[in-house]
Formats: sequence, C-alpha cells, structure tokens
Amino acid sequence: MQQITTDWLREKWKAFWKEKGHAIIPSASVLPENDPTALFHNSGMHPLVPYLSGEPHPAGTRLANSQKCIRTIDIDEVGDATHLTFFEMLGNWSLGDFFKHEQIGWSFEFLTDELNLPLEKLAFSVFAGDENAPRDSEAAARWKELGVPENRIAYLPISENWWAKGDTGLCGPDTEMFYWTGESPAPASFQDTHEDERWVEIWNDVFMQFDRKEDGTLVDLPSKNIDTGMGLERTVAVLNGKKSVYETDAFVDILAVIAAMANDTSLAKNPNQQTEKGNSARIIADHIRTAVVLIADRVLPSNTDQGYILRRLLRRAIRHGRKLGINQDFTVDIAAAAIAKLSSAFPEIKSKSEGIKTALQTEEQQFSSTLSKGEKEFLKLLAATSNITGEGAFYLYETYGFPIEMTEELAVEKGITVDRSGFETAMKAHQAKSREGAAQKFAGGLADDSTETTNLHTATHLMHAGLRKVLGDHVSQRGSNITPERLRFDFGHPEKVMPEQIAAVEEYVNAAIAADVEISWSEMQTDEAFASGALGFFGHKYGDRVKVYAMGEWSREICGGPHAERTGELGTFKIKKEQSASKGVRRIKAILS
Repeated sequence: MQQITTDWLREKWKAFWKEKGHAIIPSASVLPENDPTALFHNSGMHPLVPYLSGEPHPAGTRLANSQKCIRTIDIDEVGDATHLTFFEMLGNWSLGDFFKHEQIGWSFEFLTDELNLPLEKLAFSVFAGDENAPRDSEAAARWKELGVPENRIAYLPISENWWAKGDTGLCGPDTEMFYWTGESPAPASFQDTHEDERWVEIWNDVFMQFDRKEDGTLVDLPSKNIDTGMGLERTVAVLNGKKSVYETDAFVDILAVIAAMANDTSLAKNPNQQTEKGNSARIIADHIRTAVVLIADRVLPSNTDQGYILRRLLRRAIRHGRKLGINQDFTVDIAAAAIAKLSSAFPEIKSKSEGIKTALQTEEQQFSSTLSKGEKEFLKLLAATSNITGEGAFYLYETYGFPIEMTEELAVEKGITVDRSGFETAMKAHQAKSREGAAQKFAGGLADDSTETTNLHTATHLMHAGLRKVLGDHVSQRGSNITPERLRFDFGHPEKVMPEQIAAVEEYVNAAIAADVEISWSEMQTDEAFASGALGFFGHKYGDRVKVYAMGEWSREICGGPHAERTGELGTFKIKKEQSASKGVRRIKAILS
C-alpha cells in the first residue's frame, strides 16, 4: 500500500465530505470560549456542543473539519507509542439531518473506496443492548447490507459502545471501526477476538438519538445528530503499518532536528527505540509541537490554567533536552520544524511564527535561571540534613521545577542519597489530586448555560465595546472565562487602565443596560459581517457564514451565543479588578448585581 501522509488524509477527508454536501468548517482554537469546565478542546465535537444541543449552525446541518485538540490527563504517558498531547481529530456531523443509514454507508465507502482498505482487514462493533436501551440492530443490519460478514460484527456492552454527555440528557449508541494490524490474516470472529490489540480502532460514529431523563428512562429525540471522530496521526500510523505515531510524517522532520542537536542520528532513524534517549526525543517532539499550537492560539507560559500547562510542557521538554546532552537553547530550532509542518493546515501558526519563537526563547532562558535557583535550594536542604528526603526532593520539583534526576545527580556528587521512593509517593499523591481536579474541570465538556452566565456573557460584549470607545480601537479580545459568579476578559492594551477610564467603561455598560434594547442576531457572510461593523478577532476560526449579535447601537459582534434577550435583564455592571495578564495584555474581572 502507498504510504499515507497526514496532509493527504486530512485533505482526502475534507474532499469526501464536501462531496456529500458538508460544509468544511475551520478548526476552532484549542481554547474553549466561555466554558469554565474545560481548559482545552479535547475532541472534535467539543466546539460544536451548542449546535449539537439544538442551536442552528451558520454553515448548515452538515459539517466536517479537522479540529485541533489538546489532552493533558496523560502528559506523563507521552513518549510511548500512542499518547500525544496535541493531535488532530477528523470529524463530520449531522445536525438533525441524515442518520445511521447514510452515515454508516458513507463510512464504509470512505474506508473501502477512498482509503482502499480490504474488507478482510476490517471489523465493526455495535451496542449489544441492556435492560435500559435496545440492541442497535439497525446499525448491524446496515453493515451487513454493505457486505460485512456477520462474524466481523461484535455486539459490545454500554462500556464500549455507548456515548453520553452525563447521567442525564443527550446519549446514544455508537459503532466503531477497526483495522487488523497483525502480520497473520485477521481472525474470522471479531466477537471472540475484539480484545486482541492487533485490532486497532480507527473511527467512531456516535448516534445521538436519546434523551435520558432523571428516572433513567430514554426518550427518542425529535432531532437526532451524528458525531464522528478519526484521530489523524494515529490512523496514518495504523494504515502505514507503523508501530507508533512518531514514525509518521507528522514527526519525521521534528525528530531529525532533535537528533542533529543531540548528535545522535539513531533518534531519527529509529524513533521507537525503547531507551531513555528515545523516550526523551519523543517527549521533546510532542511537547514542542504542542507548545507551537498553544502559543499560536494566544496561550503564554504562566503559573495558572492553560499557561501553567504550557510552562509544564516546555520545562519537561527542556529537561529531556539536557538528558540528551543538548546544552544550548534548542526549543526555537525544533519549533521551526513543527511550524513548517503544521502551517499548511493551520495558517495562523505560520502568521504567528515569530511570536511563537520569542515566547519559547524567553521561557527557555527563564527556566535556565530557575535551574540555578533549584541548585541553591538543594544546597540549603543539604545543610539541614544528611540526606534528601522524598518530601524535600518533591519540594524542589514542585516549587522550582527542579527535576528529580538532577537532584539525584547532585546527591551523587555530594556522596548522599535521595529518597526516590518517598519522592514517588509524594508525586503520586500530587497526581491523584491533580487528576481529581482535572476530572471536575473537564467533566462533560459543556459550558454552564445558566441565566447568570448568559447575562455575564452578554455584558462582556457591552464591556468590549465600552473599552474600545474609552481606550481606542486598538483594544481587541485576547481571551475570556465566564462563570455564574463573574466574567474575566483579556484584551490587548499597552498600559494600565486608569480609574477614571474604568468608571467610563462602567458608565457605558450601565447606560446600555438602562436603555433596555432588544438583543437580536442574524446570519450573514463573514465579509458582510465585517463590512457591517461587527467586531471579530478570531478570523481563522470563522467559516463562510457567521452569526452577528446586535444590541442597538451599543454593541455589534460576531459570536455563537448564548445571550440575554434584552440588555435590561442584566442588572448593574461593576468592574472589580484590572491587572496585567502578560506583556501588552490587560485583564478585567467584573460582576453583575
């Protein structure tokens, strides 16, 4: 079989679904808008939640794209054959349009006609049914109608073939598609062998057809949706017979730069080598690639939220660079390879390449200083004890980002020991706590659509307009986070906002609220929206058509919602805090009462 590249598969996917009447929408930023439950978009459907929940999408009812995704729960697993922090998810969606018959037929067509996969290497799973939900005989019958043998269809339980957004609400069965990666012929029965690791899942079709009520009963949805997902890098690896994603074109050039800087060509020739050096090279490749995407989407290293994740990734990459013997600054050179590879699919990465390199260089230089501080703290601990306890080693790691390996190296030089077991115990306790917090942070992936959050989101538009009126048209949104209690808004501005300017912004917003104007929206071409005076600062995310929300003469902005019906519903607006978020970016926190 001809070698498949990520660029080829991405474009093949888009062309196929365009031919089936789908609008090809751009990838959203990896940063969720107005969603306090998630740090990043971690699936293709995440940015489309409002539309899967019933809100009309400006581009129509058939959509497809390649979505940038970030998953951070498994950062410590990165470096093996399958885990990535940043990845692309190919997806297509039906918003109350076609359903199982068409989707399964097109899925089969894409696999067998477009990818030319032999039927004897394919298998499929469907929901087996239980006491609460029926067996998905419809999906199974459709696969068989297309020529799939009965013995290549596995009926699996709710843990394997059911999707739900939570204990109640949208849910439904899914059907998964598997490819046989073994050297021997695929076994006849998929039901008996579905747990064999040589069967690799490459695609998943989710059928959102039920609404689960509080009492657990399932009610048919009047409008049923399709959500699908195919991991780009993983699928390319599988279809090319590779053992890991690091053997694909997504990483070849990046690993070549790492190998050259480490003066070890084997790191590029054998990216899967199970050695400490091989593991370090893969971690660096993944983390720098992810950092490029994050910085392009307006994330900068910090000690909170997304910025903390970015800082952790970079410092981990720098530490592994030291382990490879790379003693000079190296992140910018590796990032250049990642930028070159990703720019054709995501033009915003190319346009922001200089800013990306500057941010990386700054962080790398700062971390070098941090390592020096860590060494000084090590000596302080040493003065107080004859050996380094596990808690002491973890303190160096957590507070100063000082790697345990460096603590151990210094200890050897001083002829003392480090309680590695105690460090691991402290680390596991910390990770358990972090995962618990992450589980809450990422639960459901759905934004709070309460009245309080909706009103604060509406007030954010008015405040944005007020800031531009008071400070100037250079003001532009850089990010936001809205909870039922408060709004947080980041915007470009070179200096502190003075008290009298804050008062003027508050006056503008409260005057708009007092005017009690209707909040209306309309769909239009993107160019038409900008020509009408609508604000919009995420150009790479907009498709051909967008929604424009208008509040009389007070505000006009491109947005997906949700909003109040009239400005008079908002109450009284008050800015509680104004501060620096990063160089050239200010942050406001405000409330409604």
